[in-house]
Amino acid sequence: MSFPSQIKVPATYIRGGTSKGAFFRLQDLPEACQVPGEARDKLLLRVIGSPDPYEKQIDGLGNATSSTSKTVILAAPTQPDHDVDYLFGQVSIDKPFVDWSGNCGNLTAAVGAFAINGGFVAKDRVPENGICTVRIWQANIKKTIVAHVPITKGEVQETGDFALDGVTFPAAEVKIEFMDPADGEGSMFPTGNLVDDLDVPGVGMLKATMINAGIPTIFVNAEDIGYKGSELQGDINSDPKALAMFETIRAHGAVKMGLIKDIAEAANRQHTPKVAFVAKPVDYVSSSGKQITTSEVDLLVRAMSMGKLHHAMMGTAAVAIATASAIPGTLVNLAAGGGDRTEVTFGHPSGTLRVGAEAKEVNGQWTATKAIMSRSARVIMEGWVRVPQDSF
Repeated sequence: MSFPSQIKVPATYIRGGTSKGAFFRLQDLPEACQVPGEARDKLLLRVIGSPDPYEKQIDGLGNATSSTSKTVILAAPTQPDHDVDYLFGQVSIDKPFVDWSGNCGNLTAAVGAFAINGGFVAKDRVPENGICTVRIWQANIKKTIVAHVPITKGEVQETGDFALDGVTFPAAEVKIEFMDPADGEGSMFPTGNLVDDLDVPGVGMLKATMINAGIPTIFVNAEDIGYKGSELQGDINSDPKALAMFETIRAHGAVKMGLIKDIAEAANRQHTPKVAFVAKPVDYVSSSGKQITTSEVDLLVRAMSMGKLHHAMMGTAAVAIATASAIPGTLVNLAAGGGDRTEVTFGHPSGTLRVGAEAKEVNGQWTATKAIMSRSARVIMEGWVRVPQDSF
């Protein structure tokens, strides 16, 4: 009996923000995988090690969490005045599908550097020392993102003293601007309301802010679902009833936001929308043992990602938090104390994060011009990833 050999595909394994993923240049993928479709999805599933009924992804690059089951494809820009197209694929851990419905804000921090190293940015735009501005077209959500990448001696500077809660070691700071982060195809608030009554079977009637900025997100009050907002991963992820409750909230919220027509469709759309719960500040101890006091944060936020409580905060959800906090009357804004604000510092399971946004009301409709945050990124390994030839 003969078995297929393995092929080598050029790839780079990168940490971006509090996530990790396998990065590819489109032209380096096997020809059948250079276009969207089954072959591409199968390749990426095999690279990450999914679907895995053991939920460990031992036979791939994934690390069995939503934060590390990720893939990125960069290509020549399809839009004028941009340097690169950025396509993100969230790989399911235990199911055979890749979700292309949204962006990854954390890995965005690594896109600028990978674009520079991958030859997508013109050499005359990369300074010898200073900051290189990389203009990114986010192909999933069709939005512009601007990454400000530090350069030293003509090369991307990765090491530094910027500390990011949720990441063990410091690195160089990468500032990111998410331009016009709201959904360009509809209202930032799909229901037309800053706060809705969301009827969730088995849970009750919940107040909810449903916003499409950065990524579609459903915000609810922590106290309405029996939490304080200071919970850590173990408090949620070890409770099957809690996980089922959050998935029910997510499915019914997705229908109300118009993202799906029936709650059954939510099972095949795990990446979006996100569900998060907010609360006014209380003192708590983060997952690293760091004491977080009420004086350090404006509010507390915990967010679900791919069915589990995230260990820190997704970058795209941070955009949603920043945008919602800038709009008086949303649950996020009210938890932060209400009123007009252009930035907030929120507490998450691993620590704190400061984010900013600019929003304004025009003819009764709220719009956001940009959201801003700082992240870091570092190449962990580069070379080739091997997959069996019959994987795709």
